[in-house]
Amino acid sequence: MRPISRVVWTLFGRSAVGCLALCCVLPLLAAKKPVTIADMLSQQRIPAPSAIWRPDGKAFAYRDQGKVFLDNASTGQAKEWFDLTALEENPKKSGSAGQPFNWQNRRVSETSLQWFPNGKALLVSAGGHLFVVRPDGKSDQLTSAEGDAEDPKLSPDGSSILYRRDFNLYVLTIGDGKTTQLTSDGTATLMNGKLDWVYPEELDLGTASWWSPDSKFVAYFQFNVSKEFVYPQADLLGERAVAEPERYPQAGTPNAQVKLGVVSATGGPTNWMALGDTEYTLLARVNWLPDSKTIAVQRLTRVQDQLEILMVDSSLGAARAVLTEKSKTWINVVDDWHFFKEKNEFLWSSEASGYRHLYLYSTSGQLVRQLTRGDWEVRRVVAVDEPKREVYFMSSQESPLEDHLYKVSLDGGDPQRLTRQPGTHSVAANAQGSFYLDTYSSVTNPPQTTLHDAGGKQVAVFRPADRKVADEYAILPTEFVKVTAPDGTLLYAKLIKPAGFQPSTKYPVVVFVYGGPHAQSVRDSWTGLSWEQVLAHKGYVIWQLDNRGSSGRGHQFEEPLYREMGRVELADQRAGVDKLISLGFADPKRVGMFGWSYGGFMTLYSLLHAPEVFKAGIAGAPVTDWHNYDTIYTERYMGLPGENKAGYEKSSNVLAADKLQGKLLLIHNFEDDNVLFQNSLQMSNALQKAGKQFNFMLFPQKSHGVSGPVRKTMYEGMTEFFDKNLKGE
Repeated sequence: MRPISRVVWTLFGRSAVGCLALCCVLPLLAAKKPVTIADMLSQQRIPAPSAIWRPDGKAFAYRDQGKVFLDNASTGQAKEWFDLTALEENPKKSGSAGQPFNWQNRRVSETSLQWFPNGKALLVSAGGHLFVVRPDGKSDQLTSAEGDAEDPKLSPDGSSILYRRDFNLYVLTIGDGKTTQLTSDGTATLMNGKLDWVYPEELDLGTASWWSPDSKFVAYFQFNVSKEFVYPQADLLGERAVAEPERYPQAGTPNAQVKLGVVSATGGPTNWMALGDTEYTLLARVNWLPDSKTIAVQRLTRVQDQLEILMVDSSLGAARAVLTEKSKTWINVVDDWHFFKEKNEFLWSSEASGYRHLYLYSTSGQLVRQLTRGDWEVRRVVAVDEPKREVYFMSSQESPLEDHLYKVSLDGGDPQRLTRQPGTHSVAANAQGSFYLDTYSSVTNPPQTTLHDAGGKQVAVFRPADRKVADEYAILPTEFVKVTAPDGTLLYAKLIKPAGFQPSTKYPVVVFVYGGPHAQSVRDSWTGLSWEQVLAHKGYVIWQLDNRGSSGRGHQFEEPLYREMGRVELADQRAGVDKLISLGFADPKRVGMFGWSYGGFMTLYSLLHAPEVFKAGIAGAPVTDWHNYDTIYTERYMGLPGENKAGYEKSSNVLAADKLQGKLLLIHNFEDDNVLFQNSLQMSNALQKAGKQFNFMLFPQKSHGVSGPVRKTMYEGMTEFFDKNLKGE
């Protein structure tokens, strides 16, 4: 694509012709309603359907409004199967009563619907109980009132169910109803098959137990969290305060000691795998090989600059490394590996080239061939068709602002693109890729979900686009802009001009920012009734730029923030604001910033280190000093505190509190389990000691984001803050 100085994409397409069409459509927007906070909060966001594919790949079950439906993939015809709410409304088991608050991470991925191997029934987890639901919709309850059956997993042969109760593992044999306890030493600090808080949050590991393919053995992690730091969370809303301590390892403090064990599904002693002391390593992934004898394990160094794939003999416990990757910065862990049944080979993805690409290796660690290459990234593998030797994957090959589905042969050749509409596609495929659901949207097109076959041909419209919002409200156009950083790096930004836009008028600006790893904000996807639209209708220019350090552009684009967060990100944000001001309609004296989490960190950092640019900022749930954040995330990018003292100090907003000149609003949940409230308290203390005035909104919720009816209070308060400090209202 050729570089242009201003708008690259408009809501009408990817050419300057769209700019002419924009002038024609603006009068049509005037007949529609402006977007308000009330409209934004009343918007019903329907998530993309979660397809549970039948083992033969020819049909899938899905949930919709409390019911479970079965859809025929060949025809796209769906029928109601059973009422899930009726199962969920069973009396809650008494075993969970009186238990202390459980700080379980949001990324723990327990599966509530699982197909039996014959494809004739579903295992359903509902209300803490386990059920078998037959083709006629009738169900049999498998578990009694002995305590919640957590993280249930149907065995590959369909005969048994592995589950966890409290801190131990059990196997229920379906035929005779017999329950076998596999572990008995579990406690609140020695957890069998149960993850701690930080592993799922930062390694995206959703479970800690795995069936062998022959259904004879169970591999599981045992987490010893006794040395993890205990953060003193407390619920202060009642008549008496209630302690709700959270085990949260902060940077430089001990992680959990993690062991991998293998136990027979019929019970007996656990055989522990020889993976070494995990004080300075992380066990990031586990996968049984098809032979049911070998376990593949991904082991990382604590600071995640080296990754090994270990092949472990499950009977002897002995491990050998077959593949080792090293990085001068860090290695990102993903799930793009697959072990083939018919050949001693596995699919692997790596960012060693600076972009994530796919590779085929032998199980002895020899490279067979590289499957993809180029200055674009493979975003995730969605299916592997072993008989046809094809891999289906999402990638940014077309544009870093888009996601598309491709397939490539394991025997070599160029990838073939399957999705066609420009924009962002999210694909849920069956295991072999013979059918898939494609949820597609763009800045001008609300999401729609369609069913496709392996060649990309549309079989049916599963969920048509709901255009009610687009037809009823004046959704102001989103434009994409290219920005060149001082060192020549190409950056992408998105721009929303205010309602009634006049090129000769100087408008206040709100810069939306995240700016950190594992997030991409500037994408060609639908946002609907957003706060950006609310502010644009109130006369603000809305600007958002993905700086170096954010995802979507390959590992080489992330790496510049290594060991000093904030500096490079701010330099890119300043370049973006300079570009915006050069367009002639943004008032350089009235530029504000808003961000949450890492975006909250960036908002504070920007106010403190570029006060001449940013006059006001709203920092939601901000990290204010990286000593306060968790081990795995922080040490990946910053290293250990004792080895990078200068980097931690330079990245600390607390230590720079005396530099505040602009107007600041802090927002935080008191029991935020992710970015601890300690961050905002330390920042407040430092600002007060420095004699700086600021505003604060405090919420008592136990989550990283503010939810429920109080969101109205929050958004009204944030809007009023910008109105007062950027518009003088």
